Amino acid sequence: MTTTSLDDWDDLRRWPDVEAPNLQAWDASDRLVLDEAGPLPDGRDDVVVIGDRHGALTLGAVALGASRVRVHQDGVLGERALAANAARRGIGRDGEALPFEHHPLDATLVDGARLVLLQLPRSLDELDEVAQLVAAHAHPEVRLVAGGRVKHMTRNMNEVLAASFGDVNASLARQKSRVLHATTPRRDVAGDWPHRQRHEDLGLTVVGHGGVFAGTGIDIGTRLLLEHIPDMRAAERAIDLASGSGVVAAALALARPNLQVLATDQSSAAVRSTVATAEANGVAARVDVVRADALETEPDASAQLVVLNPPFHVGAAVHSGLAERLFADVARVLAPGGELWCVWNTPQNYRPILDKIIGSTKQVQRTAKFTVTSSRRRA
Repeated sequence: MTTTSLDDWDDLRRWPDVEAPNLQAWDASDRLVLDEAGPLPDGRDDVVVIGDRHGALTLGAVALGASRVRVHQDGVLGERALAANAARRGIGRDGEALPFEHHPLDATLVDGARLVLLQLPRSLDELDEVAQLVAAHAHPEVRLVAGGRVKHMTRNMNEVLAASFGDVNASLARQKSRVLHATTPRRDVAGDWPHRQRHEDLGLTVVGHGGVFAGTGIDIGTRLLLEHIPDMRAAERAIDLASGSGVVAAALALARPNLQVLATDQSSAAVRSTVATAEANGVAARVDVVRADALETEPDASAQLVVLNPPFHVGAAVHSGLAERLFADVARVLAPGGELWCVWNTPQNYRPILDKIIGSTKQVQRTAKFTVTSSRRRA
């Protein structure tokens, strides 16, 4: 196995995630978390990494001597980037066992752990779910070392951690990054994730884990898209791409009793939320849910109807790269004459891109914030 020092991270890439000159595979907060963690515990399963974006924290812990790291990354692209970065460093070569192991966000991830390294999520709900899990199942002497960029951190994060830990302290800032240390887990905290909310105006119950977009709410763009379900073409099967909490998938299944829906998202939190939302609305038998990179599980020219509310953030940056990547896969999967119904932030102006990648695109509805379009796949 090739060894790499913490001073040499230039080999780390985001691939197969979106890559661009202004998007990095790591930042100063990753280094600070590892520095603030201090000497790693000796036990084989003592170190856990949560929220690692592309492998910097995990491979950093390995470089510091961790023999096996339990890892949870929400995005499947993050998992694949970690694997690719490990291979680039010669880790796992010639059948050698990998020093890290992927886990879902559940008790198996943190059971008995003495050190948890966390890349702070921007969502307080996501942080709360992680904190509750660690406090309930990690070792009583666990140390949670959570870092982020100062511009994305708030005092509310301290309060969220304090609800699950008796002691929470902040490090000094370095290179515009800071770490929060949490110790003394509160064993009596009752975990309450996932949350659920009934939306009587839409006849929908939404179930959301902490890391899912919009939580148990229904954002304005999605509401606009739902209004146009009656206008979407007839199909035996529809695809809800980037399903989030599963609102669109459940609404499609409720509106069309004979429709089978495939809901797909690369986010673990989204997939778990979609499954729970389908169950809560009594349509689980007709909603298949997969965690995947876009439509990689679907054959070419096989779909008649795809519905999409594309993400417009890549990490903290507003970037069109992820949406364009999704559009390209939709173009591959749609059969000639198939439709993509899409809602997007009006300032993003995706219509020319949709015209080029998918085919003839018409504006169905437009507000100052959101635009709904229908694109027909060219023959």
